[in-house]
Amino acid sequence: MKKPEIILLIDDDVDDQLYFREAIEEIKPACVCKIANNGLEGLQQIAASPLPDIVFLDLNMPIMNGYEFLENIKKNKQYHHIPVIIFTTSKNSADIERCRLFGASLYLTKPVDFATLCTKLNSVFELNFDSTAFMI
Repeated sequence: MKKPEIILLIDDDVDDQLYFREAIEEIKPACVCKIANNGLEGLQQIAASPLPDIVFLDLNMPIMNGYEFLENIKKNKQYHHIPVIIFTTSKNSADIERCRLFGASLYLTKPVDFATLCTKLNSVFELNFDSTAFMI
């Protein structure tokens, strides 16, 4: 994968946003980390600014949830190539399968500690999304 320069996190939890942004600043300080509070804001940001190199997406959000965002972006020929990493607390096999069917590139459960978050994010940035496993 091309080294990401613009990362978009779509998550309605402010604490998770700060935690994620701090991890990105530590492991990829040259990256721009943009935040959207729900799927609709995420679609608006993608349409209004330079495309992100990668999207990290929570599933449970108000207004437009992660499934709706994923379905929208993967149906749009301008955006369907953007890797979308599901970034959620759910370990439910039905959620995992649904995201895979909708076209998510990877399913990543949110870690509880900062060091594990940094390790998982580094692993994501090393992947080739054309040939990757679906869940880490």
